[in-house]
Amino acid sequence: MIPKYAFVTKGVGISKEKLTSFEMSLRDAGIAEYNIVRVSSIMPPNCKIIPKSQGLKMLSAGQILFVVLSECSTNEPGRKVASSVGFALPKDRSNHGYLSEHHSYGQSKKDAGEYAEDLAAQMLATTLGAPFDFEKNYNQQKDIWKIGGHTVNTKAITSYAEGPKNKNWVTVVTAMVLII
Repeated sequence: MIPKYAFVTKGVGISKEKLTSFEMSLRDAGIAEYNIVRVSSIMPPNCKIIPKSQGLKMLSAGQILFVVLSECSTNEPGRKVASSVGFALPKDRSNHGYLSEHHSYGQSKKDAGEYAEDLAAQMLATTLGAPFDFEKNYNQQKDIWKIGGHTVNTKAITSYAEGPKNKNWVTVVTAMVLII
């Protein structure tokens, strides 16, 4: 069972109940009608990232979905919540990549996304057995990483919200959906 396709999605849900806010965030992300199985963070070799609209057409209600999922919730008014999935993909896609889940309180959307990206690159470096140095491995001008002789592209998707003033729950989710 090696996924051939993947897509990213994100959502925000608000409700008086925490569980319902999670459900609403899955609805906003477009993946509430599936049975989600959380998996760890390896992006399979040759797995093609496709648009969410194309990926959803490949699915059926009730289907089991393997998902790298990040979530964060709060009912504290004004509290910032973020969930991010970062990915580090070698230019040579016959090699596997790495996905990272990051969820945080108080971080900006931008900072959460950048952290998830950096984390994915760092975790990929460890699987390659390569030393990792943020300053030496990243080429800001080209926006690429050079890790252990591999050219690596990184990206992140982030969902962000602030706790509602009325003390309802807000949940943010971000996911990389893997399709077999």
